[in-house]
Amino acid sequence: MRRSLSISVLALVAVLAAAPARADDLAALKARAAKVQITRDDWGIAHIHGKTDADAVFGMAYAQAEDDFNRVETNFMTSLGCTAQAEGEKAIWADLRQKLFIDPVVLKADYARSPAWLKALMNGWADGLNFYLATHPDVKPKVITRFEPWMALSFSEGSIGGDIERVALTQLEAFYGQRQLAMTADEKGLLFKEPKGSNGFVIAPKNTLEGHALLLINPHTSFFFRSEMQVASDAGLNAYGATTWGQFFIYQGFNAKAGWMHTSSGVDVVDEFAETIVEKDGQRFYKYGKALRPLKSEVIAVPYRAADGTMATKRFTVFKSHHGPIVREEGGKWISIALMNKPMAALEQSFLRTKATDYASFMKVAELKANSSNNTLFADSKGEIAYLHPQFIPIRDDRFDYTKPVDGSDPATDWKGLHALKDAPHVLNPPNGWAFNTNNWPYTAAGPYSPKKADYPKYMDSAGENPRGVHADLVLKDAKNLTLGGLIDKAYDPYLTAFARLVPTLVAAYDTTPDGDPVKAKTADQVAALKAWDKRWSAQSTETSLAVFWGEAMWAKAAPAAKAQGLNPYDYMADKLTAAEKLSALAEASDRLTADFGSWKTPWGQINRFQRNDGSIVQTFDDAKPSIPVPFTSAQWGSLASFGAKRWPGTKKYYGTLGNSFVAVVQFGDKVRARAVSAGGESGDPASPHFNDQALRYSRGNLRDVYFYPEDVQKHAVKTYRPGD
Repeated sequence: MRRSLSISVLALVAVLAAAPARADDLAALKARAAKVQITRDDWGIAHIHGKTDADAVFGMAYAQAEDDFNRVETNFMTSLGCTAQAEGEKAIWADLRQKLFIDPVVLKADYARSPAWLKALMNGWADGLNFYLATHPDVKPKVITRFEPWMALSFSEGSIGGDIERVALTQLEAFYGQRQLAMTADEKGLLFKEPKGSNGFVIAPKNTLEGHALLLINPHTSFFFRSEMQVASDAGLNAYGATTWGQFFIYQGFNAKAGWMHTSSGVDVVDEFAETIVEKDGQRFYKYGKALRPLKSEVIAVPYRAADGTMATKRFTVFKSHHGPIVREEGGKWISIALMNKPMAALEQSFLRTKATDYASFMKVAELKANSSNNTLFADSKGEIAYLHPQFIPIRDDRFDYTKPVDGSDPATDWKGLHALKDAPHVLNPPNGWAFNTNNWPYTAAGPYSPKKADYPKYMDSAGENPRGVHADLVLKDAKNLTLGGLIDKAYDPYLTAFARLVPTLVAAYDTTPDGDPVKAKTADQVAALKAWDKRWSAQSTETSLAVFWGEAMWAKAAPAAKAQGLNPYDYMADKLTAAEKLSALAEASDRLTADFGSWKTPWGQINRFQRNDGSIVQTFDDAKPSIPVPFTSAQWGSLASFGAKRWPGTKKYYGTLGNSFVAVVQFGDKVRARAVSAGGESGDPASPHFNDQALRYSRGNLRDVYFYPEDVQKHAVKTYRPGD
């Protein structure tokens, strides 16, 4: 039992509320700032240069705080499990979930034993944030008034929503709060969730006009979740791309010789174990083989802000088996969860890969095996291209279905070490000259040269194919003589593969419905319109509006039944919904369009909008305020360019909050060339000229030139300064 944990949590509260930099600290921070230079270009993007990598990280953290300290702090409130100190009791369960895995005592020990180079980076990171707070007394942190270097280990991998978020909060509360709470429809997977994934394409020199490898970087995340920047040092660091707020590595991007794009993987690396609990002599045990093992317990304290504004603390006695912490109960069994928890190795891998200059050096870093959630598309100046599966993949007995809780009492279900990198699906320099991933399975990553499903355990993929995967294969299979502009065209190709499949089933449903059916008569014109439609989105397309509303109505009918039967929702909509259900969904869509917009023939651009009103993490949308039409749709329907939008309280129009965020295309040759765009703009401050200056470009897929080399940065420099100036 870690009896020190309650004390460590209270100590963490003291650290978070510690006084900012003292006078002697401030002098040292100023001296460090003198070694760092930040240049802001005409888009407000920061180009940071430091003498050492740690100096560059100091400037990187400072520049992020300048642009959006709120998002930096919020991310670390989440990762440290201290959100309830700002938001009150409603955040207690999310904090407890985090604290099941993130312990300050352990992180401090990890920091102490970190290699000197990594420790220097963590020191530089904390110094940069603390120097920002010391020089900006008007900025009032919600919780974290002083950053400690070890805190960087709590948030060491850049994906949106880590593995820890697989734990259902309602069931965690039901178990440790001793309440009867049903899982929400969302937790059961019954509600549509906009795909939080990404697209990555790599093109070999043989398929490009100039004979150089190309890379598409197209993350589909929450808007404004990452900052675009360049960070360089005299020690060889020179990376450009998207960094998650508060982290000191470029998560998706490139250097002068190589580039990497991460996409959320369907590999199964988070497993639940059903533990058989036995009480004996006042103690709890769990069965393991023929033996009983004592169930470990510990007390976790969760501080929170009470309704009257004072600080209070709730304490929970939590349990764990050797598989991991207990997170819920099901069918009389206690369910433990196993997932990757290697913060130091994850932080090492996240940073070191940004300095890899070719495939061989990138793979050497991958041997750290501390990436559990990301597929990677890789390209370099040597012309090599690759698709990589995540590197943290536990070896398991493929007889068991690990998508459901397995019997924790059976030793055969245990993890048995990690797979070697060569054991996972991968693609290197395929003869077709391209590879991709759209959060789909790896078995179509390179067309006919893809890994074969039969060669791998079932747990290597639980995602299957998706409409974007079908779409990517269509646009890449005949790709020749590509340029940066041509790759952009592929990334924004407007074909909607889901409707290419679904609309013919609607036409068949219409044709088989008796002529006297009133719904058939009501939907005749709509069916004719969709039948004649080219299945391509545009801002002017009324068919796109009708198809999306129809698809949403069908999804609501199909998703619960598909989930219950273990079927793909697209298969269920196409093959299982009856003719009457398809036509009634179309009638429902038509009625909703007419009620909200006056006609079912409403152009998509009038409905689907980009709006950024303030710097809040959770936006409030308003139909009366200015917004911009967006022609592309949700990734749900096979659009490669993704715009996850919906109605919000008080709105009829759809406003997007996730999807295409940072988008870039990169060419590797003697010199790297790139174009990019970020949703909205670089700054989170509505008063900044860079709050929304990229919004129109974003909506049109009009990527701007990236300034990578010093001479280009200087041509477009608006301001050059030292942190604290």
